[in-house]
Amino acid sequence: MKYLLIVFLFFLCVGVGYFFSLKYLKRKKFWTSLISLADKLSLEINFSRERLKVLISSFDENNKKNLLGIDGYFLDYLDKKCELNSQEIFKKAGILKQDEKDFILLFLKTLGRSDVENQTKEIHNFVVRFNEIKEQCDIEQKKYGSLSLKLGVVAGLFLAIIIF
Repeated sequence: MKYLLIVFLFFLCVGVGYFFSLKYLKRKKFWTSLISLADKLSLEINFSRERLKVLISSFDENNKKNLLGIDGYFLDYLDKKCELNSQEIFKKAGILKQDEKDFILLFLKTLGRSDVENQTKEIHNFVVRFNEIKEQCDIEQKKYGSLSLKLGVVAGLFLAIIIF
């Protein structure tokens, strides 16, 4: 019974460490998907000249789930079902910082507001900034994500030694 408790506590601590490391992984995936969406918009706006709603709704499903529902709320805004504000769009995006939310909101507000050439330039400028944020997220994920997982293992071993 004692060994079962030790194993349970060890895996519980490792699970808690993994849970805390997921935040950094989700942030990294979010920014990667947002960059993919912006690249797709830039490319498709230049070549196919398709409507914005069609382009966003045809975005890859694997990347859509990483966008935390932002694309869906933006489509609702385009359909005039809601307003474009932080409270509506970022309901499920608790992993983002406030300045990042404001920047994404600015990006979404600029979509479809100018001609093709200027729109492509604006999207490119946003992608440059998105890449900077993604690189910062990569650094944080390598640093703090692995740290929280390692702390979970160490805490589990520490509890196992104390109980044993």
